Amino acid sequence: MWLFGETMPHAPMTRPARTQVIREQPPVGRRGGKPAWYAPAAVLGDAAAAGAPVCAAFARAEGRNAVAYATVAALSWLLVRTARDRYAGRRLGERDNLGSALPDWLVLIGLLAVVRAATGEESPFLLALAALVPCVPASAAVHALLHRHLLAQRRTGRAVRRALVIGEAQAVDGLVSHLAKRTDHEFVVVGVCPIGDEDPHDLAPVAARLGRQAPSRMSADSAPVLEAARRLGVDVVVVVPGPHLNGARLRRLSWALHGAQCPLMVVPGLTEVAGRRVGVLSIAGLTMLNVAPPLKRGFAALLKSVTDRLGAALLIVLLAPVFAAVALAVRLDSPGPVVHRQTRIGRGGAPFTMAKFRTMVADAERLRHQLAGTNEKDGRMFKMRRDPRVTRVGRVLRRYSLDELPQLFNVVRGDMSLVGPRPPLPDEVAGYDEMERRRLAVKPGLTGLWQVSGRSDLSWDETVALDLGYVDNWSLSVDIGVLVRTVRAVLAGTGAY
Repeated sequence: MWLFGETMPHAPMTRPARTQVIREQPPVGRRGGKPAWYAPAAVLGDAAAAGAPVCAAFARAEGRNAVAYATVAALSWLLVRTARDRYAGRRLGERDNLGSALPDWLVLIGLLAVVRAATGEESPFLLALAALVPCVPASAAVHALLHRHLLAQRRTGRAVRRALVIGEAQAVDGLVSHLAKRTDHEFVVVGVCPIGDEDPHDLAPVAARLGRQAPSRMSADSAPVLEAARRLGVDVVVVVPGPHLNGARLRRLSWALHGAQCPLMVVPGLTEVAGRRVGVLSIAGLTMLNVAPPLKRGFAALLKSVTDRLGAALLIVLLAPVFAAVALAVRLDSPGPVVHRQTRIGRGGAPFTMAKFRTMVADAERLRHQLAGTNEKDGRMFKMRRDPRVTRVGRVLRRYSLDELPQLFNVVRGDMSLVGPRPPLPDEVAGYDEMERRRLAVKPGLTGLWQVSGRSDLSWDETVALDLGYVDNWSLSVDIGVLVRTVRAVLAGTGAY
């Protein structure tokens, strides 16, 4: 938890952070809303994702009633998705809608099982189940395309909501600068209303100013805010509570805003907490946020462990020819061992031996001390874009992350996971502060948010923020998303050196 007057961690995007707050303003008549075709595209895509494979499977197996089965499957899938609010305008194209296909599919299977039992349907059960499996990746792909289109829209100032931010100067600066670093959200700050005489930084224009003390008349606060909102054409007012904007004062301001049909959002002061972990409670007239702890035990954690080991073992078998080819290339390129073994720190601070294909000369560890003054990173890690210790084959292996393949054996042994924070060196961990040590709360990963968000191009603070975000908000859907993005990151080779 942080206060808005302090430095705030953020999860960076794969592109460089923006340095200004005001995005390119959307053309008149096109701001504030998502494209109208999102909803019909999502519905048609989901219907096809469920109906097409069922129709094809039953047409091939039985040759009759295929269209009827497909229609039932498609309508049932749409019913489940609608009941779970997947087509709401506020969710279409958003990131939190991407991982919804799998849990919805499980509900669909349960629903169809009940219908099957109630109607006495005698179609082959395993055939029906297999035919519905493609529904998950196909629907996920549809919503992923909507998400990518929405991100492209928001980078150019479209599909956004114009926001007016109210709070004390430091709090306003913290929130506005945090929003400015990313373009994957729906807000563009068009003005601020600081409380008191202190001026915020020039991140957004001052639209109005409120006094430090709560006024005796409600209109003393509401009149300037409503005038600023009207003048700037804002879609939402965002409030950051503080010592001079307490609950009673905020309540009176909300009356005025809601009376003018202006939406109000209150920032609680929590960052990098997934929405699925947060619930709203009303107790004794007080509104409270219930923040669930991160997933560390139970069925999900067990499933992750089993999936890691089975997945790593399968990849070792499938990639055996690649292992052999890389090993031969390393052996022929330079003298030294094929596999480089290094002590890394795992979950809870426990050391383990990590294996990688050697990409440097044999005495690289000794030469590192001679290159200490040439480190291009701003934190604990040592990185050089043109490290003279890297061999010719090593540069190719690093670009496409082939040097990481032996870590699959670490995953099978249980030292690492397929997805997790970057495995740190002992000397890096020795300099960790209390916040950085939280990275060690889970197993390090073969890949992770660091790998798919820029790799060595990221600053130390950005790397830490990504790892902490993963530790706090891990889920199976997050892991699946990272694994899918890893393929694209490895092929692109961005930030690998």
